[in-house]
Amino acid sequence: WNRFGNDGFKKLISEGFNLRNNHFNYIPTYTGPGHASVFTGSAPQTHGIIGNDWYNKFQNEMVYCVGDPAVMPVGTTVEAGKMSPHRLLTTTVADENRLHTQMRGKTIGVAIKDRGAVLPAGHTANAAYWFHGQNEGVWISSSFYLEDLPQWVKEFNAEGYA
Repeated sequence: WNRFGNDGFKKLISEGFNLRNNHFNYIPTYTGPGHASVFTGSAPQTHGIIGNDWYNKFQNEMVYCVGDPAVMPVGTTVEAGKMSPHRLLTTTVADENRLHTQMRGKTIGVAIKDRGAVLPAGHTANAAYWFHGQNEGVWISSSFYLEDLPQWVKEFNAEGYA
């Protein structure tokens, strides 16, 4: 407590609002539906992200919430780059910002996990980047957003920090 300044976390605690009895109006509370619910303001039955993975009876297969076989990986050659918000049925706060500013606003999703970058950034994002570990340890994206990684991402990846 003594390491925090009076205008940061201490201010949030002393002047902020603390909700002590919260409930989710849906089950399951996985991260995919959580990201989509927070950033769309709607529930899974409306935004369409009903789990991290689920069985799609129309495709007769298991699907991943942001998996998209129609896009290509950018910054890698593996399936981890084939992601987009195509299963998200509604707009996000970020989408509405872009629409309100006639697409002049900027949205870039960045997260360790793909669903944490893709779902909050929505359909109109300028870019989304997520970390691909395994044997690469690089930040990647998909062709839904861009055809090639920007130079600054390539340079960061080349440093080999991971």
